[in-house]
Amino acid sequence: MIRRYRNSLLILTMLAVMVFAAEAEEKKYTWAGIERIVAVGDVHGDYDQFVKVLRAASVIDGKDKWIAGKTHLVQIGDVLDRGPDSRKAMDLLMSLEKQAKEAGGKVHALIGNHEAMVCMGDWRYVHPDEYEALGGNEEFGKAMNPDGKYGKWICSHNAIIRINRILFVHGGLSPEYADKSLKEMNEKVREEIKKKSMTRESIIGDPAGPLWFRGFAMSPEERTLEEIEEVLKKKKAYRMIVAHTPSTEGIRALYGGLVIVVDVGMSKHYGGPAQCLVIEQGKYYVVSPDGKKKLDVGKKALEKKSAPAKKTEAQPYIIFRNSHLRTGSTQSTVTCISRNKIRRVANDFSRGNLPMDPSSQLGCPS
Repeated sequence: MIRRYRNSLLILTMLAVMVFAAEAEEKKYTWAGIERIVAVGDVHGDYDQFVKVLRAASVIDGKDKWIAGKTHLVQIGDVLDRGPDSRKAMDLLMSLEKQAKEAGGKVHALIGNHEAMVCMGDWRYVHPDEYEALGGNEEFGKAMNPDGKYGKWICSHNAIIRINRILFVHGGLSPEYADKSLKEMNEKVREEIKKKSMTRESIIGDPAGPLWFRGFAMSPEERTLEEIEEVLKKKKAYRMIVAHTPSTEGIRALYGGLVIVVDVGMSKHYGGPAQCLVIEQGKYYVVSPDGKKKLDVGKKALEKKSAPAKKTEAQPYIIFRNSHLRTGSTQSTVTCISRNKIRRVANDFSRGNLPMDPSSQLGCPS
C-alpha cells in the first residue's frame, strides 16, 4: 500500500508540474483583460504613413513618444520591403516596445512573410534605398541576418497571438493549422527563420501556413462560415484579425465580422489610406488622420455564446501509457486525465483531503 501510495503521489506531482508548466508557456502568447488594442496592417517601408496612423490612434505624440498608457499595439507583420524606410519603422517599434512596457502597455510586432523572406536572404522586394540606409548590401545582409541587429529582433517575436479571445496573425490561421498550439507555431516559425529553412513543407513557406494563408481574407469570401467558426473554436477565440491581403478601399469585416482584414495597402507602393483598427470596450473603430468611424462587425452567435477562454492553449487532457506506472506489471493501457481534475486533486491533497490512494481520484487503473 505504501509503495502504491508513493507511486500515485509521484504521478500526481509529475502531472501537476506538466499542467502548470504548459499554462506558464501559453501565457507568452495570450493576454486577457486588455482595455484597448490598436491593430496596424502592412507598413511596407512607409514610415510616414505608419507614423500618421499611430498619431491618429493616439499611440504616439508629435515627437513619436508613447502616450497610449496600457494600450496593446499589434503591428501584424510586413514592416519590411517595397518602401524605402523599413529601418526607420523598425527603430520606432523597438523604441516603443520599451516605452510601452514602462507605461504598462505592450507592443506586439508580429512576424510576416516579408520579415521571414528578408531574414533568409530573399531580397526581391527590398527597395534600393534600404541598402543605403544600412551602409550597403553587405551591411544590410548582416543587420537582417537572424543573428544581426534587426534579424535577431524579428526572431524574438511571435507570428500568432491571442488577446481578449481575438486571434492576431499576419496571413491567417487555416484549418490545416488549427490543431497546432500557439506555442508550437510560434516556436516553429522562429526556428525555421533562424535555420533559413523555407520550403513549401515548412510553416514559413507553406501557402496554408500563418504567414501566407489568404483563404479567410479574400473578397468575395472563398471559404465557408463553418470553416472559420471551427478554426476559431479550436483556438478558443471568437474573431481573427489579419493583414497580408491588401485592399485600398480600407479595413474590411468578413464572415459576419468573424474576420477583420486590416491591410489597407497604406504604403505608397499600393496607394491606400493611412488606417488602423482600434478596439475599445468591445467596440471596433476604423481610425485615420481624418477621424474615427465605427466598424460594423456584426454579432455572430460564436461571440455571444462561446464560453470564456481558458488560460491555456494546450489540450485539456494529458494522455499517457500506464505500463510504467504499475509496479511488477507489463499491462499497457491509455489513460486520459482532465487538467482541471489534476488541479482539484492536487489542491485536495495539499489540504489533506485525499484518501490513501490518489490514483483512484485521478482515474488511474488500479
